[in-house]
Amino acid sequence: MPTSDRPHIFDLTPDSLRDLIKSWSWPKFRADQVLEWVYRSAVADPAAMTNLSIRDRQILAERITFLSGEPIVDVTGSDGTRKLLIRWPTALARGSRADSGVSLPVMDGAGAAQETECVMIPTDDRCTACISSQVGCPVGCTFCASGIGGLDGNLTAGRIVEQVWLLHRDLHAQECRISNVVFMGMGEPLANYAAVMQAVRTLMAPWALNIGGRRITISTVGLPLAIERLANEGLPVTLAISLHAPNDELRRRLIPWAEYTTIADLMDAGRYYFSQTGREVTLEYIMLGGVNDQPQHADELASVARTLRANVNLIRYNEVAGLPYERPGDNTVRRFQEVLRQSGVNAHIRASRGRDIAAACGQLRHEHREASTT
Repeated sequence: MPTSDRPHIFDLTPDSLRDLIKSWSWPKFRADQVLEWVYRSAVADPAAMTNLSIRDRQILAERITFLSGEPIVDVTGSDGTRKLLIRWPTALARGSRADSGVSLPVMDGAGAAQETECVMIPTDDRCTACISSQVGCPVGCTFCASGIGGLDGNLTAGRIVEQVWLLHRDLHAQECRISNVVFMGMGEPLANYAAVMQAVRTLMAPWALNIGGRRITISTVGLPLAIERLANEGLPVTLAISLHAPNDELRRRLIPWAEYTTIADLMDAGRYYFSQTGREVTLEYIMLGGVNDQPQHADELASVARTLRANVNLIRYNEVAGLPYERPGDNTVRRFQEVLRQSGVNAHIRASRGRDIAAACGQLRHEHREASTT
């Protein structure tokens, strides 16, 4: 069977895998055996599934794709942060206006193989996987490397899950596991809505990676209709809105997609999300030196944040070669946080991780492509 026609193991559920192997005249319990190997033992090579016959292992290898992506760069930083650059086959899904409420300029990935990034961030009490949902990004934030070159296509649910599995596999050998997942890598998750929802349900499933919904964060630049749709999914995930500016004028200069909405609309959607889920919303705010990091910006942001149940994450910018933004000084960031806290806003400064391995969104892919052309 051609590789492109094979089902991907990470797209399959117990029911769909049982139906598939039943069509091969196999007993249904084989599906449970295969999924236990993949998710419990972190084995994705049929040849190593030793409780199956040699012939059954050969059939699995011929009829199911287990690993779709190829890690082409694997680097670990001085703080233990690990980043993978994964090359995917060229067959990518197109975007859909129904997914996001915004028309997406999506190509179908024809031509060169496509690359995305995922990151494992260890701390004392958790290991967090930061994963991508698209190849490239349609949003085009002027400070971000992910959108350089635009959007090539959407990752399937299976390829989203595969990123977490790849990071989980090596932790499994250390008797550790991925405990948290954040959709903060390349792409706009709510513009690939159906695949992201399917992936979240697989990540949460007891038969798969069994990651609690409260330990999964979906970060969006802010698509109000999609946020409201997410609020009604019955998933206890955390919603993070990438605000990055305290007023619409500045936000539209930094984020082209902000032309489609207003901060007031986003706050309305955030309040609806809280009313339906009981989950506080996180407002993410990348601080750009001399651009959005002044005390007046903090005052404006405080006024916005107080309109809903929200936490504010302040993120010091990681510089990207060729982009005209600088990282603010530590004192500037602390003063900004203090203004927020004095206004009654719960504000945190996110620790910078993986700066020595280009761990910010799209950096590693951008640097790898730049190096490949020189």
